[in-house]
Amino acid sequence: MAEYILPIQRLIEEFRKIPGVGAKTAARYAFAVLNLSESEAFRFADAIVGVKRDVHKCPICYGLSSDEDGCDICTSPDRDHSVICVVEDAKDVMTMEKVRGYRGTYHVLGGALSPLDNITHEDLTVKELVDRVEKGGVKEIIIATNPTPKGDTTAAYIARLVEKYPVEVSRLAYGIPVGADIEYADEITLLRAMEGRRFYGNNRSDK
Repeated sequence: MAEYILPIQRLIEEFRKIPGVGAKTAARYAFAVLNLSESEAFRFADAIVGVKRDVHKCPICYGLSSDEDGCDICTSPDRDHSVICVVEDAKDVMTMEKVRGYRGTYHVLGGALSPLDNITHEDLTVKELVDRVEKGGVKEIIIATNPTPKGDTTAAYIARLVEKYPVEVSRLAYGIPVGADIEYADEITLLRAMEGRRFYGNNRSDK
């Protein structure tokens, strides 16, 4: 005999598909939904469907956008389009936006290089980043991949790819703990890491 009746069991199984949600947490979520009023339950379901229907990948930076033509950052005339901050995940864009002093744009790789996991440059938006540089107008690339072996490998790979272009390439300073993810860093740590970023290669404009 099943532990829960079928409708509840189905909902628990769906919640368990969310990364980091175990059986007990999934059951708690399911019963929380069960306790919602009918109108609240429909709003909850509509919000889930709306995310899948209305959220798109920005065709420029590959971050999240509600507009198929480009996200608010990429299409804003108030941003400095000569500076691109490269991050691993779309969530990292929202985290980096806590740094109020940063007014550049972004590029979302969609992950980090990891040969052991069969993740190569072809699985990331590295080519699209290089294409943005080739079009001209980019003066600096700030690599904000996570301070992990995968993130460092990815940063070094990108730096090598663009070293032939007249663009400065910097890496966030290690104010962020080694092995930590960007999304968990606080605003002050991110600001110090941005200010203390180190540069790759010989493309410094002050040389």
